[in-house]
Amino acid sequence: MRKVTRICLLNLTLSSLFIFIELQAGSQTVVGLDNWFNCENDPATGKPYHYLWTDTAFSGYSEWGDIFKSKGAVLKTVQKPYAEELNKINIYIIADPDSTSEAPAPNYFGPDDIEQIKNWVSRGGVMAVFANDGPNCEFTHLNRLVAVFGMKFNHVTIHRVTGDDFNMGACINLPDHPLFKGVSKIFLKDISDITIKGNAKSILTENGKVLIAETTFGKGYVFAIGDPWIYNEYIDHARLPLDFTNRKAAENLTELLLNHSRTGKK
Repeated sequence: MRKVTRICLLNLTLSSLFIFIELQAGSQTVVGLDNWFNCENDPATGKPYHYLWTDTAFSGYSEWGDIFKSKGAVLKTVQKPYAEELNKINIYIIADPDSTSEAPAPNYFGPDDIEQIKNWVSRGGVMAVFANDGPNCEFTHLNRLVAVFGMKFNHVTIHRVTGDDFNMGACINLPDHPLFKGVSKIFLKDISDITIKGNAKSILTENGKVLIAETTFGKGYVFAIGDPWIYNEYIDHARLPLDFTNRKAAENLTELLLNHSRTGKK
């Protein structure tokens, strides 16, 4: 009788362990990075590159991906935001949508895409949009998407940087916001500013221009900046002088997005 009891207890313990493991796996935040609206191929190799998890050159987001992974998140590349694809992720990052100068046949945000993304955010999804400056980003269709959330990227270039004069892209008067906790100086090069309305609010304003914005929408959250910003070239000190703290800002942003995902998880 005792042996049976022990076996039952052992089976119960193993079952509980398996359930715990499954719950832990299911609780992992999945961070999807767009490779549809930004879909460039390296002219030298023909392989996808530019603001991707798999791009380890200066042009990639591999180092930011490592920060997400260090916090327990799972990385995913999103080829197109069909509803079923969005439902597999918790955070959706869109960076530098293609113009005709970057791709021969760009994929633009259409009405169905916008409706799917809107509904996904409303249910608790977290979206981060990283645009670019005027000549280097497709704004017409991107703005149709972000207009849903009270934002508009302006077709301009500010924070122009010449050569290695990095201080031309410096922001030092940083507000009291979780993004800037422990951050004293960030680098933003050749960016667009953002017009906001409704519930959207500024995270960082400089000379009357909104550089970074955020909003809640339904159960979800949207972050926006007019620059790819923390790609490998400028996330740390490969090129930036030591007094810039982009790395710390990237860590803070990662935690910010993860926290919103946890509170709004579908």
